[in-house]
Amino acid sequence: MFNFFDKDKTKCFKKSVYHKKDECHKDVSALLYNFSCHIKPNWNKLVVLCIGTDRSTGDSLGPIIGSKLFHLNSHDDVLILGNLDDPVHASNLAKNIQSINLLKNPLVIAIDASLGNSDNIGKINLGIGSLKPGAGVKKNLPEVGDIYITGVVNVGGFMEYFVLQNTRLSLVMNMADVISNGLEEFIISVNKNAAKKA
Repeated sequence: MFNFFDKDKTKCFKKSVYHKKDECHKDVSALLYNFSCHIKPNWNKLVVLCIGTDRSTGDSLGPIIGSKLFHLNSHDDVLILGNLDDPVHASNLAKNIQSINLLKNPLVIAIDASLGNSDNIGKINLGIGSLKPGAGVKKNLPEVGDIYITGVVNVGGFMEYFVLQNTRLSLVMNMADVISNGLEEFIISVNKNAAKKA
């Protein structure tokens, strides 16, 4: 099990998982479970906010994950926002955040693609705190989320829009599989523990 906090339990650490590591979706699930227990153990509804657009390969990570998880919207305690048919992006992010703010005690997991150093490509970063969407392409968008997940899909620092357009789809799909499988396993573990307490 991961240790997320320092000795006085006041500082949390972000964690990274490499998408090609064996069974890495289990690491994603364990991180999400532990983060949620520490920051909001009694949440009423899980909101997975998948940010991005299907118009750019690199920025499609969020919508692909949303499409993979869309079937979970049939659960009363789960809301998946953002998918390939109805993406959450710069133009409608604020409206979606307003809708989330109307919910009673949600746990919001915000997901987006990111750019980074070449040695970080393929890493999935998870942490406690808000996600700042659009930061990699110099957009000023509202922060959102209790927990964030970002996938480093390509190199940042120059010609960001061009870089996102020229990102390998296979990398994005593989990372989307890991994150969506980890989220599904997280939801299963939450439901199992809720059933034990009932």
